[in-house]
Amino acid sequence: MSESDQSKTIIVKTPEEIEIMYRANQIVAGVLSLLEERIRPGLTTLKLDRWAEEYCRDHGSEPAFKGYRGFPGSLCVSINEQVVHGIPSKKVVIREGDIVSVDFGVRYQGFYGDSAITIPVGEISPLKRRLLEVTRESLEKAIAQVKVGNRIADISRAVQTHAEQHGFSVVRHFVGHGIGTSLHEGPEVPNYVQKQPSPRILEGMVVAIEPMVNAGTHKVKVLADRWTVVTADRKPSAHFEHSVAATKEGPLVLSAREKAKK
Repeated sequence: MSESDQSKTIIVKTPEEIEIMYRANQIVAGVLSLLEERIRPGLTTLKLDRWAEEYCRDHGSEPAFKGYRGFPGSLCVSINEQVVHGIPSKKVVIREGDIVSVDFGVRYQGFYGDSAITIPVGEISPLKRRLLEVTRESLEKAIAQVKVGNRIADISRAVQTHAEQHGFSVVRHFVGHGIGTSLHEGPEVPNYVQKQPSPRILEGMVVAIEPMVNAGTHKVKVLADRWTVVTADRKPSAHFEHSVAATKEGPLVLSAREKAKK
């Protein structure tokens, strides 16, 4: 879940706290792996939400998004032109050819985990396939910039450059964020380079990097439900996110899914 608030304080974490955050994020990773395995045409988005919350609670954590500022679900489910914050519903049915962004967070032993993937359902269009590939690559390039002494702007530049080189645009209205004992901490992690000064990356800083990349315009609109964000031109959007710690050895991807227990 993305949020913009420049006033939030940057809080560095100890190695022990990062270890707890790793365990929190591995629960998130397990949820996303489960959803990727089970998703298919004909499922409702509410079914995905139920699976996510059940897994989360079975692994000793609580869903981070449920009730957050009034959000009614545990999982954000955003389909095709929906960018982020889609509300799970028994009325919304997943169809062949959809791309489904699932964003999930947990609270575990006082710390938060947060990650997102966009899943193709069956055969998808060449445009959607390329959009998913470029967005995933943008995240990888951004993670590589999480080095002590770099600036947050280096992360932003990596996302923006790669997405725009491939003819796509990055969402400006929503950004990544620091994460720790709060779901949203400082610093903001925009997916584009801003004019104002950018914070240095410090050892122990943990950030949720989340490229939101659109096939058309970067402009978005919020629907009448006050949560669901869609592209202004209704072209598809993709969203990938990892929680990443800055260490002396380089970036540590806390939500890496290859290590998640299924």
